[in-house]
Amino acid sequence: MASKEPREESQVDDRMAALITNSAAVRAVVASVEGTIGPKGLDTMLVDKFGDVVITNDGCTILSRMEANHPAARMLINVAEAQQDEVGDGTTTASILAGALISNGVEQISRGVPVARVIEGIRQGVDSAIEMIKRSSRQVRGLDDHVLRQVALTSARGCQDLADLALQAARLVGEEKLRDPAFRLRDIIMAQEGAASEAFLGVVIDKGRMNKAMPRSKKDVWILILDDAMEPEPIESEALSTEAGFRRYLQLQESFKENLQKIIDLDIGLVVTCRGISEVAEEALVDAGIMAIERVSSREMRALAEHTGARPIKRRSLSRSKEEIRSYLGHAESVSEDERFSYIKILGGAGQPMATILVGAATDEVVGERERIAQDAASSVQAALIHGIVPGGGSIEIAAARALQKLRHTVCGMVGYGLDCVIDALKRPLSQIVTNAGFNALEKVEQAVSSQERLGKDSIGVDCDTGEIVDMAELGIFDPTLVKCYALKAAGEVAEAILRIDKIIRKREEQQSQ
Repeated sequence: MASKEPREESQVDDRMAALITNSAAVRAVVASVEGTIGPKGLDTMLVDKFGDVVITNDGCTILSRMEANHPAARMLINVAEAQQDEVGDGTTTASILAGALISNGVEQISRGVPVARVIEGIRQGVDSAIEMIKRSSRQVRGLDDHVLRQVALTSARGCQDLADLALQAARLVGEEKLRDPAFRLRDIIMAQEGAASEAFLGVVIDKGRMNKAMPRSKKDVWILILDDAMEPEPIESEALSTEAGFRRYLQLQESFKENLQKIIDLDIGLVVTCRGISEVAEEALVDAGIMAIERVSSREMRALAEHTGARPIKRRSLSRSKEEIRSYLGHAESVSEDERFSYIKILGGAGQPMATILVGAATDEVVGERERIAQDAASSVQAALIHGIVPGGGSIEIAAARALQKLRHTVCGMVGYGLDCVIDALKRPLSQIVTNAGFNALEKVEQAVSSQERLGKDSIGVDCDTGEIVDMAELGIFDPTLVKCYALKAAGEVAEAILRIDKIIRKREEQQSQ
């Protein structure tokens, strides 16, 4: 029996060492982004080994581009990136919540609370908090609801022009399109150094025409989208050494020229391909006065097809009759190239309405940050319209913490300690927002808690300009419900995964097969 006790103590020490190491790594990651949250949050400068600089206030950009080798740190970064992919905003909040859950969990475990009970309490607390937030949510009454601009303005960090552009684009696209699960408003944003910011009904292809001898602009345009290369069908080099193979090569060349003539005869004004265009085709298109764009991204091609009503085809389909090819064409009122910035604007498509937000700024560093801000605003507008809104500024998390505090009195056993972890974590966003504004976080958070209790409102928070206790709803500070719920859910999942780690073992190097 005497020899067994040291072994058990060693296992406990290993477990705590793993937990402490992981918690410290997560804490270092959270420290890199927590200073950016709130209206008084500051920027972070990212510098690579070549001296290239990115200055940003965006949590996901910081996390995704920072150097982090610890596996626990990478887990947290992956959660932030998943938050960005799913809802487009709230990465900093998710990181702060996860860091607080993990550090609080480690503290409870070090006091002797079993890991399983802590995790059970965290899971119960997160689920209850999400349900409470959903109950507090209210729906937005369409795109004309004034609260949508407030949502956009909050996510745009007070940049009124970018908030207005996001809302204008949402109205151009329409509510039906915004509710399409496959459509993301943030994807229609394009940034360009030196350009004027605008939102318009149309799409932009971030490439110029392939030959300057082609027309720079056209009206009343029929559009062919080729999801392929515009060149003859390939033939194997070995086949060219045979007489039959050479005849086949000549046939393919002749067939290709006939297909080019069909395009010219159909009075097509714009040809867009996802791959290259051969010299023969380029010369024919130039002579016919047809604009062509090659090597266009799949995302831009999808947007163009949707806006113009075109159906992308393969090059083999060009062998079909002119009537069949015509059925695949799209149409636009105008196509024009901005020669200064080398992009092509397609307006007045015959398909579904598609909008583009063009974000401009004076320098490359600034335009990148403005693009990220516009993407956050666009994501928030779409999420708010679909899933509703809750009071922002950290107030809804305080309300959820209060609800869990009442639940805490009904929980028996050590599960309650896990619930305590969630209660404390829910106070951290407001605490950090207040800290970044230069006020005493402990004092202001408790004032907010007591004011919510006294007034019976879940929208009471702290004014970061004056430090006064205010009603966030009256100030128009709202956040999308989805952002809050997903951030809390993601934070709970990564906290549970990290707290479950019992040991850290280095993997052996896999031998590469010869």
